[in-house]
Amino acid sequence: MVNLGYLKRRLGQYAALWVGGFLVGGAAILVGLWFVDLMTAVDRVLPVMLGALALTLGAGVVLSLTSRETLGTKLVVLLLAALLVLPLLWAPVSAAVAVAWFADRSIEYSASYAAFQIGISRVLFPIGQALGQGDLFGWVWTAFQWVSTVVGFLSALARIWPAIRRLLGPEPPVEA
Repeated sequence: MVNLGYLKRRLGQYAALWVGGFLVGGAAILVGLWFVDLMTAVDRVLPVMLGALALTLGAGVVLSLTSRETLGTKLVVLLLAALLVLPLLWAPVSAAVAVAWFADRSIEYSASYAAFQIGISRVLFPIGQALGQGDLFGWVWTAFQWVSTVVGFLSALARIWPAIRRLLGPEPPVEA
């Protein structure tokens, strides 16, 4: 038996973590611009943010595994964590990409961005090779970026939707 309420709560926490990683990462890079150039700020912020997000996700998984939930719920949490770890790590990286885009700078000059891309390539390249040859890896990398961005956007939307509904006010009563 799987506890859907527990999974929903964990996914809500994941959404908050993704949004927090994006916002805190972007804000830290912007603050860093007052003291150093963009690539130095990105190189200082990204490793810290990636480590913090990975540790937080890991702590959440450990808490789930040591909870009193059923084995099925624990396995689903573990599976979701494995599937969503890369999109989660993309949150601060996408903030860095956005800041670099607005600054009209190429993010590829960042050593931490390059290291992130190489690390992800080590995960995605074997998958691309297993599925076929040719330019498949480029497609897999682009798909990873888009899927990670969409997952993050949907996580953020799911997290803030109740607040938006409260701001819009109650729905009018339906007349029969």
